[in-house]
Amino acid sequence: MVAIRQMKVGRAEHRAEHGAQQGAAPARSSPSELRTRQEHLPLPWERVLEVARRQLDQFVSLESKVLKGDDPEAIHDIRVASRRLQQVFDLLYPPPRSQKVRKLRRTIRRARRVLSVVRNCDVLLDRVERVLTKKRTSRREAWEVFRDYLQERRNQRFRKASRRLSKLNLSAFYVRLREHLRSAGNTQPLSGAPAVQERSSAGEKDLRARLGQQLRESWSSLETGVAEAQEMPGATALHPARIAAKKMRYLIEVIHEFGVAGSDQALACLRHLQQHLGDWHDLEVLEEMMLEMVARPAFLRGRLELAMDVERLVLRNRRSKKTYEGKFFQMTGSSEEWMRLREWVENFLSAGSAQHGGNGNEAYSPAFPPLRT
Repeated sequence: MVAIRQMKVGRAEHRAEHGAQQGAAPARSSPSELRTRQEHLPLPWERVLEVARRQLDQFVSLESKVLKGDDPEAIHDIRVASRRLQQVFDLLYPPPRSQKVRKLRRTIRRARRVLSVVRNCDVLLDRVERVLTKKRTSRREAWEVFRDYLQERRNQRFRKASRRLSKLNLSAFYVRLREHLRSAGNTQPLSGAPAVQERSSAGEKDLRARLGQQLRESWSSLETGVAEAQEMPGATALHPARIAAKKMRYLIEVIHEFGVAGSDQALACLRHLQQHLGDWHDLEVLEEMMLEMVARPAFLRGRLELAMDVERLVLRNRRSKKTYEGKFFQMTGSSEEWMRLREWVENFLSAGSAQHGGNGNEAYSPAFPPLRT
C-alpha cells in the first residue's frame, strides 16, 4: 500500500510551496509542527469510511429520480452506485457478518436487482431506436413490433419495481447504515493504540491485508471464469466471467482511492473488458426477449410471417454475438493489456505478502507507470 499519510503530507507541503510563489516565503515547518499536521490526517480505515459515506449518499439520493420513471440514466446510475457501495461495504464488513449487517447488505442487492429487467429494456429500446432511425432498415416492421413489446414490458416491470423499491424504505436504510458506519469509525480495533504513527502503520497493514484477500479472491474468480469461457463458449460460461469482471473493477476502484500506482490503467483494462462483455450481454438479452415475444400463442396465431422475420433477426443477432465473443477471447488470451493487468495484480499481492518491507514501494507495480500525485 502506498504510504498514505506521507503522500498526503507531501501534497500539503506542495500546496504551501505553491502559495509561497504568490507572496512572502513561508517559514519552514519545525519537526513538531510537521508531526502535529501528520496526526490530523485521515487514517487508512477512516478514508475507507469516507468512501463508504460518499457512496451511500450517492446511492440513496438517486431513488427519487428513479421513481419518476422517465430517466433511464438514473436507473443505470443507482445500479452502479449500489455495486460501488456493496464493494466498500464488503471491505468494511467481511464474513462472518451479524444479522443486522446481512440485512443491510441484502437491501443494497435487492435495490439493484428489482431494476435489472427495467434496465435491460431501456438498453434494448435505445438500441432498437437507433436501428429504426436508419433509412434503410431491413425487416422494419419486426423491429417496430419488438419496440412496442419492449415498451409494454418496461412499463409493467417498472410499476412492479417501483413498488418493491418503495418497500425497501431506503430512507430508513440510510439512517441505519450511517449509524453502523459511525460505530465502525468509533470501534476500529486500532483506535485505542497510544501513538498515531503506530495506529496508522497497523491500520494500513490491516487494510492492505483485507484488500489483498479480496483482490486474490476476485482475480481467481475472473481467471476461472475466463478459462471456463474459453473451454466452453456460450452464455453459461460468459455470464460468470462478466459478473467477476464487474466485481474486480469495483474493488480496484476502492484501491484507486488510495493512489496505488497503476490502478488507473488496471481500471481502464477492466472497463475495456466490460465493454466487450456488456455488448455481448445486450445481444444475449435481446435474443431472449425476441424469443419470448414470438413464443406467445396470440402472437403466433396472428403474425406467423412476422414471427419468421423476428427469428431471422435472432439468427443475425447470433452472428453479432460471435463477434463480441471473439473480441473477449482475443483480449483475455495473450494480449499485452491482459498480461499487464495480471502482472499488476501479482505485484500488488506479492507486495502485500512481503509485510511492508519498509522501502515505501509496496504498491508500486512495474506493469504500469505510477500515478502522478
